[in-house]
Amino acid sequence: MFLPLEATRGLAPTPSHDTPSSLASRRAPLARGLDGPADYDAVFRVVRDAVRRVLGIERPGLGLGLSDLPPQLGAYWQVTGNLIVLNEGLVDAMRAHARNPTELNSFVYVILAHEYLHSLGYLDERSVREVTARVTRTAFGPDHPATRMAEGDLWRLYPFLGFARGGRGRRLKVVTKFDLDTTDRYIR
Repeated sequence: MFLPLEATRGLAPTPSHDTPSSLASRRAPLARGLDGPADYDAVFRVVRDAVRRVLGIERPGLGLGLSDLPPQLGAYWQVTGNLIVLNEGLVDAMRAHARNPTELNSFVYVILAHEYLHSLGYLDERSVREVTARVTRTAFGPDHPATRMAEGDLWRLYPFLGFARGGRGRRLKVVTKFDLDTTDRYIR
């Protein structure tokens, strides 16, 4: 599945003695990963890089599925599972309304980051929202669209999401070529 997103590789860990300008310059490569065309794997690469840089943890081998979920549900990850299921109707609605690629990409980033953090053991919803916001703010800074989304309520920021095409999750499309950094040797 292709989204207007761009892949980018790492951002070096940020020592605590950095100045604000050096922090901004070190965040820039990671933030640029959400500025142009890319697929779900590329956005997820940004998610993994941000979480690894900020929290120092990661998990290999996740898959992604797209489903017709109810509009109030962005995505889910089943505890002990290895598949994130993303609400395809919400992504389509955001794609139709996004003012630029960064806005769409940030939206996908925030939802995937939230579910990725669940897969890393953050099971409490309130906690995972707080950690998603902290990781995003640290990785991109306070003024990035992804930070505003992670710190806010997506359905309040984008009321049209409440009217997105939805369903009951009976249809699932598995996204191929996802999490390739950790699965390229055994899943093709």
